[in-house]
Amino acid sequence: MEKIEISTPFIKLDQFLKFSGAALSGGEAKEMVAAGIVSVDGEKCLMRGKKLYPGTIVEIEAEDGVFAFEVC
Repeated sequence: MEKIEISTPFIKLDQFLKFSGAALSGGEAKEMVAAGIVSVDGEKCLMRGKKLYPGTIVEIEAEDGVFAFEVC
């Protein structure tokens, strides 16, 4: 699991996907969320504007496995 440190009290899911490098653009982040491959704290999340706080776990399903990130 990769830890991603933020400097604000929270970050929105689509911004986090870009910030962590999981998505190359805002459009790609939107597509990932809409496709249902992103989970927040173990639950599928279809809200790209969901607020993530330190301690939140984000998982992304990909063809070559599941990638996990922790918001710090």
